[in-house]
Amino acid sequence: MSSSGQKFYQLNISERIAQLAEQGGLTADEQQILQGINTLTAENADHMIENAVGIFPMPLGFAQHFVVNGRAVLVPMVIEEPSVVAGASFMAKLAQAGGGFTTHTDAPEMIGQVQLIGVPDPEQARERILAGKDTLLKEAAQADPMLISLGGGPRDIEVRILSPDEGDRFLVVHLIYDVRDAMGANAVNTAVERIAPLLESLSGGKALLRILSNLADRRLARATCTIPLEKLGFESFSPEEVRDGIIDAYRFAATDPYRAATHNKGIMNGVDAVVIATGNDWRAVEAGAHAYAARSGRYTSLSTWSKDEQGNLIGSLEMPMAVGIVGGATRVHPTVKVILKLMNIQTAAELAGIIVSVGLAQNLAALRALATEGIQRGHMSLHARQIAVAAGASSDLVDPLADQMVKEKQISLQRAQQILLDWQNKE
Repeated sequence: MSSSGQKFYQLNISERIAQLAEQGGLTADEQQILQGINTLTAENADHMIENAVGIFPMPLGFAQHFVVNGRAVLVPMVIEEPSVVAGASFMAKLAQAGGGFTTHTDAPEMIGQVQLIGVPDPEQARERILAGKDTLLKEAAQADPMLISLGGGPRDIEVRILSPDEGDRFLVVHLIYDVRDAMGANAVNTAVERIAPLLESLSGGKALLRILSNLADRRLARATCTIPLEKLGFESFSPEEVRDGIIDAYRFAATDPYRAATHNKGIMNGVDAVVIATGNDWRAVEAGAHAYAARSGRYTSLSTWSKDEQGNLIGSLEMPMAVGIVGGATRVHPTVKVILKLMNIQTAAELAGIIVSVGLAQNLAALRALATEGIQRGHMSLHARQIAVAAGASSDLVDPLADQMVKEKQISLQRAQQILLDWQNKE
């Protein structure tokens, strides 16, 4: 809420930035960066990827009302899809009435894999590798002395024997590596490259693939929330009807992979938006999430929804969350630096907890809409604004034009253009 009593979404962009600046202690330069001024340049981009020709801006918004582990947090979201920021914010407000989100994260341990092929005796090789664990861990620790000084580094060695349908059996060695506050890909990849020659010597085989796994199931993040029953009802829908509809919708996703894919996509609408905003690898997080959803051999829901003895709605979300607050784009992208400052987080684990909380909130928003008024009502009202802009409406006509199309239930570029023409003819 602003000093004028207006809600965040009721402010204009300059007023929103001014409020964020007051909350986060932003400098004038940092405020300009949020507005897209003096941020990532084509020259910067040329140093980040190959064949760069420019930059591609995306909308940046901040979700409201999030309380995570008892602390109010600012939640940045980079996304082009309408209704996501609003949906997550409203669900966070409902969760706030039940104490907000509670999170727990595992140690930041990633898995590096070394594939050993042509091994003469896989069983004996496995025993030799495990017997040489201490030597392997010492060698892996030499890959990143700085990470060791921060308390990270190699933790364990695991060995699996895989039997493909075609071809000979081979070994896969897992190096368990604590990456602290980094996403960890570079550190892990460097470490497995370093131990590969030792593994060849111990196994008698050849080290083929040496790379991080994005199924970061040793680095899980969990969020839970309680939505008081009385907060669930709206319009003609009773609280019990909304609650039970959400639970039944979840049961559909838990049972059917076709529904689970869209259900989990809704979760990732929230997750990816924050991952992108904080300069992390959203593709890695997506890959880990969907692989984790299929870990039982059947693809299913990442979240769960139920009710407690008092009839309140209980939600939880567990998924791999390999994100960092150091390294990568966090070092070179000016907007990411400002965003992390505004979030006021100290560890990657804290960021992971916020991200899964947003995923759970967005999941609730989608389930609530689907189980009651349908997904299109709220979504299309926001989509209508995009159509209005595409039709060429001036800034003062965007909202009236969108409202008119929603009222008519005709949301299309052709109808928007016709309404604008009619308005012009009446002038």
